[in-house]
Amino acid sequence: MTSTRAEALHLTGERTVPGVPEENYWYTRHEAAYLALLPYCSNAVVLEAGCGEGYGASLIAEHAARVLALDYDEQTTAHVKRRYPRIDPVRGNLAFLPVAEGTIDVVANFQVIEHLWDQDGFLAECARVLRPGGRLLVTTPNRLTFTPDSDTPLNPYHTRELAPSELDNLLRDSGFEVELVHGLHHGPGVRALDERYGGSIIDAQLDVVLGSLPGQASWPEALLADVTAITAADFAIHGADLDASLDLVAVAVRP
Repeated sequence: MTSTRAEALHLTGERTVPGVPEENYWYTRHEAAYLALLPYCSNAVVLEAGCGEGYGASLIAEHAARVLALDYDEQTTAHVKRRYPRIDPVRGNLAFLPVAEGTIDVVANFQVIEHLWDQDGFLAECARVLRPGGRLLVTTPNRLTFTPDSDTPLNPYHTRELAPSELDNLLRDSGFEVELVHGLHHGPGVRALDERYGGSIIDAQLDVVLGSLPGQASWPEALLADVTAITAADFAIHGADLDASLDLVAVAVRP
């Protein structure tokens, strides 16, 4: 599975895929958000705006009436079509969603909005395609912990990261009613790994990757075993201590 996934979708450091041990922390961290938001997708027509590898859309498809998986990259949508037959992949630009007005129950946008130059325009498109009462589900890195000392993202793939209040205001200014803004945190198991690796399991992984030549990272056996053992259940999502959360998880409603 690992080699198939790696060949199908080149690992850039931004696209997370299942089945790759070195990616497991990021994969399960993203998976935890999908699992938490699945109840909103029950029996719904869902558009995942920015589907990536497709594993999240596949999870949603287990509960939804129909899932449209939208991505701009042609190789990605071809992969999704081959790998996940329950999903309807669509190639398109998030600036102009190729969907008729008022036809979608739920728009899912997971770890994507931070990449967009025109976040307001994208949210206007989400409001257009959602039916009244439809929901927008958003996850995104928390600027306060991801790039804590600057408004300019350290990640070269990001254009604008958001703090909790900034995400809340952005959604409200776009005409949405904000139902909740929660944060994703390390649960007890990952906090124990933080302590084991000098305060941050994230930094321990970055030290391996950034300290190696591209494609030649040499992972310490114990670290890789610990990373591989992490599951989605090792993360907690709740509304407390938002500023210290790693990712933001928001649900907004189109009036």
